[in-house]
Amino acid sequence: MTHILAIDQGTTSSRAILFDDTMAVAHVAQQEFTQIYPQSGWVEHDVEEIWASVVAVCKEVVAKADDIAAIGITNQRETTIVWDRETGKPIHNAIVWQDRRTAKFCEELRAEGFEETITHKTGLLADPYFSATKVRYILQTVEGAQEKAEAGKLAFGTVDSFLIWRLTGGKRHVTDATNAARTMLYDIREGRWSSTMCDRLGIPMSMLPEVLDCAADFGTTDLFGPQLPILGVAGDQQAATIGQACFEPGMLKSTYGTGCFALLNTGEDLVQSQNRLLGTIAYQLDGKTTYALEGSIFIAGAVVQWLRDGLGIIAKAADTHPLAEKADPSVELYLVPAFTGLGAPYWDADARGAIFGLTRNAGPEEFAKAALESVGFQTRDLLEAMHADWSGAAEGTLRVDGGMSASDWAMQFLSDIIGAPVDRPKVLETTALGAAWLAGMRAGVYPAQQDFAATWALDQQFTPKMDAADKDRRYAGWTDAIARTKSA
Repeated sequence: MTHILAIDQGTTSSRAILFDDTMAVAHVAQQEFTQIYPQSGWVEHDVEEIWASVVAVCKEVVAKADDIAAIGITNQRETTIVWDRETGKPIHNAIVWQDRRTAKFCEELRAEGFEETITHKTGLLADPYFSATKVRYILQTVEGAQEKAEAGKLAFGTVDSFLIWRLTGGKRHVTDATNAARTMLYDIREGRWSSTMCDRLGIPMSMLPEVLDCAADFGTTDLFGPQLPILGVAGDQQAATIGQACFEPGMLKSTYGTGCFALLNTGEDLVQSQNRLLGTIAYQLDGKTTYALEGSIFIAGAVVQWLRDGLGIIAKAADTHPLAEKADPSVELYLVPAFTGLGAPYWDADARGAIFGLTRNAGPEEFAKAALESVGFQTRDLLEAMHADWSGAAEGTLRVDGGMSASDWAMQFLSDIIGAPVDRPKVLETTALGAAWLAGMRAGVYPAQQDFAATWALDQQFTPKMDAADKDRRYAGWTDAIARTKSA
């Protein structure tokens, strides 16, 4: 048995990736599913459509190999599903991590001073981003749900947990520590569900899954032929951290997809941020928890999509790079892409996008350049906050992955503006690779942690070339633009 099946259940699509015994991608299948927007700021998914897409892509790649040793799962984090234990049917659409419907209740939690308790226990902030207030909403909105939950008839889980329930025929209600850590219900200091959090939100603890290590026995499935063990689970950003082999304290990765998520390994130190970053679990192996500081940028690759779909100045994402190269260097635009508010370290939900420095000479080239630069500036915001929060955050190399990391121009500017090397690996499927390694290592197919880290291979390193004075001047212009953009 030499292949590992990685299920990568994302926000807009489900993918199945088959990795061979050398951890190289052998086969990939992908299926998009519907994004549901009931009203402004609300985002939902049809749970059954997610399930059907996962089954379809898995069957497609499983047909390519008859020597699969195990399954690893990585998933969109925080997205919330509540289902009936008896029927296995969801009682409401999945409420997606992007959803903002519980913002008012989060304001109430902050007003009563409860956010301090949330941060101390969970490492998180009182924000609709996380699962807990979404669970509360479902229990209070679906008729009879609170009573059924109190009677032990309902189950809650993030997407990984629901998939495992279905894959195992309802035999296992489990999750891993990284997904539990994103619910706002899990005490990441004590390593257990928090009765304080559950009581305040009215969530019966009987709803919650058992929490396991990232590499553990999550159950078996016979949906794809012979019994296959599920041996690895991690939330998508933690899986990317693992796939990037960021196993040593001080190592840092940043993933550039629709948004951007930077995770800094802080080892045994759970850092309580003074700069509105998140303390979270990077991974948990052999019962040992490794912590991280995380910064979340809402808009990264999405700003390039806006150039294409909103402004129509590019036909495809790859067009941004050559346009940016042609930009007039005397025109310094600052594009703050706060389309859905500002993420870390500002957490300003009411801020909206803005452009500063417009002149008559500004055109598509300058807009393309400003869009790519905005991602670099936002990343520096996160790194500045990390350095302020934790003395172990040395000026080291940043490992990058995700779609935008393929842009040489964007990665060079990123290196310039943060003043540090940026390393792009040969394997950009780091999220799926992280899930596959967890399962493969548990199955005895893949090497142990340090040997796996040694397999990490560099595609290209970008080193700073910008003059220090120019770097500081440009970043000062960005911080001024942010100050003008913030809602208060």
